[in-house]
Amino acid sequence: MTYLLLADRWWALALRGVAAIVFGVLTFVAPQASLFALVVLFGVYAIVNGAILLALAFRRPSGEPRWGSLAFEGILSILAGAVALGWPGIGALALVFVVASWAVVTGLAQIVAAVRLRKRIRGEWLLGLSGALSVAFGVLLLAAPAAGALALALWVGAYAVLFGALLLALGLRLRAWGRSPAHRVPPGGIPATT
Repeated sequence: MTYLLLADRWWALALRGVAAIVFGVLTFVAPQASLFALVVLFGVYAIVNGAILLALAFRRPSGEPRWGSLAFEGILSILAGAVALGWPGIGALALVFVVASWAVVTGLAQIVAAVRLRKRIRGEWLLGLSGALSVAFGVLLLAAPAAGALALALWVGAYAVLFGALLLALGLRLRAWGRSPAHRVPPGGIPATT
């Protein structure tokens, strides 16, 4: 029944997607912004992303299982954001490693969540693809850690726009799926297992 919960909370995925797109566009609008600004933008985004994930993981109807992968990803996002905001003067190389590690681990968590969803809904590939994109982005950053702040800003911006678009698409697909007549449950009714 967790898939029904995700369909009911489709807006949280869509909100994460919109936040990522806004973050990505801001990095393209001002690519020459200081590293400090990039660190602050990343920190705020990671904390908002983590808070939404924790809300999804722990706010559930009684009897529904918790999603450990969402909670893990949410905690990791908040920690990465706190590190970025707590030490905004960190060098470009340290930021590359923080962002790369965050992207790889959260990407793996998204792939795990997509595998769990594959038997329940159509369109779970969007979550899996966003996870794969996160892992690829992290590996790319780890492969070229000496990239300049401008290159990092553009990489982060491109990643955030693509990632956000995928999450927004998944959120809208879940919304449509949850509103289809076959998946509606009357008040007080018990969902049929499929």
